[in-house]
Amino acid sequence: MKKEDKSAIIAQIKETLTEYPNFYLVETAGLNAEKTSEFRRECFKNGIKLLVVKNTLLHKALETLDGDYSELYEALHGPTSLMCTTVANAPAKLLKDFVKKDDVLPKLKGAYVEETVYMGADQIDTLATIKSKYELIGDVITLLQSPAKNVVSALTSGGSKLHGILETLSNK
Repeated sequence: MKKEDKSAIIAQIKETLTEYPNFYLVETAGLNAEKTSEFRRECFKNGIKLLVVKNTLLHKALETLDGDYSELYEALHGPTSLMCTTVANAPAKLLKDFVKKDDVLPKLKGAYVEETVYMGADQIDTLATIKSKYELIGDVITLLQSPAKNVVSALTSGGSKLHGILETLSNK
């Protein structure tokens, strides 16, 4: 491969990684053509961009990005597929369901999710239960709204009771 081609691929990988805040490194080499096509379709349905990359080119692309990705470098051996997503737990759920369905690969090598590095296939359950930033914000807003709703509800019901009492007293 020519140096210009490598530079173009590195730039493309870098652009993809900057576009998506979360990515997973997965080994999909053991899948046959049918399973690979099915896996790609499922990725597309779930809004996950799947790329098969050369480890050295991915390593160089990670080095050019801001941030420390050095923990992921040890996972860059053997065949590697890159799963990029905006939803932090979507690839983990997909991998978990796919393996459960057929008990085959793909195997998680590592992941960079919500600015944290996860290494090894044993992290798949942890990654599948991670809430996204937006889900956490929604939970906080719900918790903050609950006391305010209770106060407003108490004031509203108390106001109508008070209004009823005053009306009764004025009638007498």
